[in-house]
Amino acid sequence: MKASTAYKSIQKRGLHIGLLPEMAAAVNGSTPITLDHDLDVFPEAGRRLTVSQYAEHVDDLAARLWAAGIRPDERVVLYKTANADIWMLAAATARIGAVPVNLSPALDAATVGALIKRVDQPTLLTDGRKLDLMAEVPLADLTKRVIIAAGDRPGTRSLAEFAGAPRVEPVLRPIDEAAVITHTSGTTGLPKLVVHTARTQGIRLKPQWRLLSLMRKKETVAIHVPFVHSRMVAAMSLALLKELPVLLMNETAPAVVAEQLVQNRPGFVEALPNSLMEWEELTEDPRKPFASVKYFSSTFDAIHPRTMSRLLKASERRGALFFQIYGQSEVGPAVGRAYFRNSAHKANGRCVGWAMPNGAAKVRVVSRNGTKPSGKNPGFIEVSWPGLAKTYFAEQERYDSNRRGAWWRTGDVGYRTKLGCLHMLDREIDMIPGVRSSLEVEDLVLSRLEELSELVLVQGSKSEAIPVICTVDDAPLDRDRWRAAVAEFPQLADPVQILQAELPRTATLKVQRLALSRILEAQLGDAA
Repeated sequence: MKASTAYKSIQKRGLHIGLLPEMAAAVNGSTPITLDHDLDVFPEAGRRLTVSQYAEHVDDLAARLWAAGIRPDERVVLYKTANADIWMLAAATARIGAVPVNLSPALDAATVGALIKRVDQPTLLTDGRKLDLMAEVPLADLTKRVIIAAGDRPGTRSLAEFAGAPRVEPVLRPIDEAAVITHTSGTTGLPKLVVHTARTQGIRLKPQWRLLSLMRKKETVAIHVPFVHSRMVAAMSLALLKELPVLLMNETAPAVVAEQLVQNRPGFVEALPNSLMEWEELTEDPRKPFASVKYFSSTFDAIHPRTMSRLLKASERRGALFFQIYGQSEVGPAVGRAYFRNSAHKANGRCVGWAMPNGAAKVRVVSRNGTKPSGKNPGFIEVSWPGLAKTYFAEQERYDSNRRGAWWRTGDVGYRTKLGCLHMLDREIDMIPGVRSSLEVEDLVLSRLEELSELVLVQGSKSEAIPVICTVDDAPLDRDRWRAAVAEFPQLADPVQILQAELPRTATLKVQRLALSRILEAQLGDAA
């Protein structure tokens, strides 16, 4: 099968992740997949697979899940320690017509318990470490059954019990019914469960298929994205169907990442913005781990120009580019833009891009107060296209509250320039009186103070803008340098320095600003 044929089939029949490994193997079964860790479900498989072997493992797991009693239309909550086998298990679940509900390993037990209850008597697929974490959650009452990926626990069935189970024919779910359920970041409370269909997942490949067409050679694509995230569906689908060798990365520590990049020398790196920020120190590594990278790509959250500039300058490839894609789980990729090596440091980080070609999303900015949106008066950013998620599971009214006919209100505010570039200034809920854009301030100050590893503006109890900062190696902040860097922002309160490890983050490493604000309020209250 040709890659173009597989892509056309997906655009017609939808993207069914249960069939994707088999389809990719038909395109080129020898395409390599490299891991930086062992698979929990197949530790003997090693860290180097082919797409054919990958597809075989998914088919094996699908047979085991069927033998365990899972049937079409059932929901299977996947909550286990971070590992590439999460995506394999999700594909295996979908292959037998059930619906995978992917929960981040970073979620706490109480949150997971609440989401399992919302899903209404699902099968839970987990592991021993997560079972220990959920010791106080009444799983016997909340689930139909509990299956563990490996080992043996009372009251559960292990996938190992079903090794050698007879293979089963794949079950194709209707194109507009739930195919995969993921969740939002939960920055404002309990995460919402986002329902994706085969149709919406297939449509979301359109703008990115063209992006990967820029790669003239079949170079390795390094992916450092949460295995449970909706973005993982697109990233894996695009790379495998394009016959690109894949490096799946689980580790975040810069030293480990550097070793993987040096060994595999990818031409394309996709990672979380905060991961890339943490990896900035690798730009000074004498082994030059980013030397081979021609394309960097990031989504999920704002990325600072300083980070893009450092990474691009660390590449030794001619014409290296950094692609920033703005979107969210509910809408997929909305707009995007490219940054270049010699100008990224001067870029306006709030300009998140233009609408992408090839049947991509439409974006508009709607006034909040009857006055035309502008830099001083940002409006609501809304997105419309057939790639919008279908609903929030068990929260249709909440989903409908964000719809304006065909348009989805993202919760972000911004404006469009005369040239049509979308500027995203802030989340509406994070706006601080007297500050045009928290993200804009963070961009500028980070570009001036290389010793900062993170800067987040949060609103204090008196509506003041409090800068929360982290430094490289948690070194003390030089107050004189700080005052010089923020001289043009007199509305800022004195900075509060905390340890990097103390920042509350979401599953995609976004800083939870509201949670951070509450922590500061408690700390400052205790100190008063």
